[in-house]
Amino acid sequence: MTALTVPWGYVMILDDQPVSMRVRNDAPHLVALDIDGTLLVTGQRVPEPTVLAVQLVRSRKHHVVLASGRSLTGILPVAKELGITDGWVVASNGAVTARLCDTCANGYMLEDVLTFDVGPVAQMALSRFPDVQIGVEEIGVGYRVNRTFAPHEVNGAQRVVPVGGLGVLPASRAILRGPDVLDLLEPLRRHGVTATQAGPDWIDVTPRHLSKATSLETIRATLGVPQLNTFAVGDGLNDIEMLSWAARAVAMGHAPEAVKAIAHETVGDISQHGVIQALKTLI
Repeated sequence: MTALTVPWGYVMILDDQPVSMRVRNDAPHLVALDIDGTLLVTGQRVPEPTVLAVQLVRSRKHHVVLASGRSLTGILPVAKELGITDGWVVASNGAVTARLCDTCANGYMLEDVLTFDVGPVAQMALSRFPDVQIGVEEIGVGYRVNRTFAPHEVNGAQRVVPVGGLGVLPASRAILRGPDVLDLLEPLRRHGVTATQAGPDWIDVTPRHLSKATSLETIRATLGVPQLNTFAVGDGLNDIEMLSWAARAVAMGHAPEAVKAIAHETVGDISQHGVIQALKTLI
């Protein structure tokens, strides 16, 4: 048995996994990683043992792709913590795909941006719930909002605008938040957008027929990684499509049962560094 001791006393066992947990790692994999609840606790930094595990996976020439419901503005600091300065990221539940690049302005270039008309969505939400809180993503900047969110709830600058200003431009993602807002999930889907529950009082709205998986599949084809070598780790309802897409899908231990049911394996929860348990099988 071989063990790798990383700082702060965390030990990664490399070759004692059950057969079902082993993968052939002699060819590059596309490794899709959710952020909040998988790599870190929301509002906190990535734990240093997790940083090391990701760096070791990348040193084996695997393609680590951060795939998150976060805006691009929220993903970039996490990529920096992980030492990822090149490669792909999937933001806004798949609506925004970007390439990280040392020599690019702001450290990235946009590869694919999908948008929808926010105006009718905002009108529908406000007609049902006049007090609903709405945020409309501005890529690389922050959000147009009707009321400010707490700083830890969204990434980037917030600009309060009149209700009519929320839908002045097409957007990649909008947030609807408020009591009973989940009642809008099906009406929004019938309207022709993707509506994803992101909390008990929170809906992410993105363009139609979109998920993390749709963007990851485009990246996989571009990189030429065989579908058999796709690997994903997540914990949220917005990870279900990504886990369904991956040839090897891993759910975090604290994930809802609906997420665990899709995954091939379940690891420890966020407090147990479950993502490291998954990543070590690639090292």
